[in-house]
Amino acid sequence: MNAPISHRSHFSSESVTEGHPDKICDAVSDGILDAVLEQDPMARVACETLVTKGRVVIAGEVNADADIDPEAVARQVIADIGYIGFDADFDAETVMIENLLHSQSPDIAGGVTQSLEARTGSTDELDELGAGDQGIMFGYACDETPDLMPLPIQLAHRLAEQLAMVRKNGVVDYLRPDGKTQVSVAYQDGLPLHLNSILISTHHADGVESAQIESDLEKLVVGPVTERYHESGDIDVLVNPSGRFVVGGPTADTGLTGRKIIVDTYGGYARHGGGAFSGKDVTKVDRSAAYAARHAAKNVVAAGLASRCEVQVAYAIGRAEPFSVLVEAFGTAQIEPFKLSTLVWEFFDFRPQAIIDRLDLRRPIYRPTAAYGHFGRPQFPWESTAVAGDLATAAAAL
Repeated sequence: MNAPISHRSHFSSESVTEGHPDKICDAVSDGILDAVLEQDPMARVACETLVTKGRVVIAGEVNADADIDPEAVARQVIADIGYIGFDADFDAETVMIENLLHSQSPDIAGGVTQSLEARTGSTDELDELGAGDQGIMFGYACDETPDLMPLPIQLAHRLAEQLAMVRKNGVVDYLRPDGKTQVSVAYQDGLPLHLNSILISTHHADGVESAQIESDLEKLVVGPVTERYHESGDIDVLVNPSGRFVVGGPTADTGLTGRKIIVDTYGGYARHGGGAFSGKDVTKVDRSAAYAARHAAKNVVAAGLASRCEVQVAYAIGRAEPFSVLVEAFGTAQIEPFKLSTLVWEFFDFRPQAIIDRLDLRRPIYRPTAAYGHFGRPQFPWESTAVAGDLATAAAAL
């Protein structure tokens, strides 16, 4: 993985809309997280959601000085997504919701609140908070798009986002919330040549002809996105290959929080450590360190120090200092690899408290991350390239 794609080949990535069952779960979990953080920025939250026909189950752990109504939050999120008024088996107003949230284990809470370093004598404030779990996290960036994301996943996300937009603003009033997109990009010698094909599967009202759906989506979804990314020519577009998608959402398929982690990150183009993001507060390094690793990798590429950069960070639960950090440029580094690693170590502190402070993460900003990608969207603080100039200056002085 990540070796240059040799000769001419194709790479595909997929995205899903916010109405996909798994993404409903991510949105409910992050909606609850944000509701708690609004009242208690220091809260500990690990919220999991399951949806199926007629039912929502919310489970997990919350330690917070906050008084929220998880059922009300879930109903509002489901209504905002669009499940209201058309499916009696899954409707925001009538679906059965079961709340099984409870408090965090005191063993975990204690090790996170006071790190191994703090317990053994460190007085550095940035050593106080221990990692919320062990694990490995990856961040990635490349120069294929202006947002420094791989082209296939970025196109898939923007198509899914456009599909939701034309539904929500009423331009295509027969669309329903569930849907998937997939794109295939032709590569030669590791460089993207052109968008080759697009697949869209979209939930829709009964009685709409396939030809109308295909025509509307090519004009109102595919066209605007391909124009934005300057893609044109002979693009193969396939819409609803199963022929009918009237029954969708949780009525058709059970959803779970964290089951779309490849969609959430780089579409399979770069490695993933395995941990999900949604529903977790930022003491959980599954989330915060993945954001920090993306932030570091993106600034390396924005500084012109590499065309592709991957940062891996690993942690031991309860310890502030990372277990390991690896910087990989896949042969594209413009300076010696050990110097690149030294710069990343110098400019990016991967201790959990340092990440939280640097990116200002104890805020209710997570509900929007639940669909259309956690990366490659400039509204999120880990997407800032403000460090790139200083990185480039430091590299030139080495």
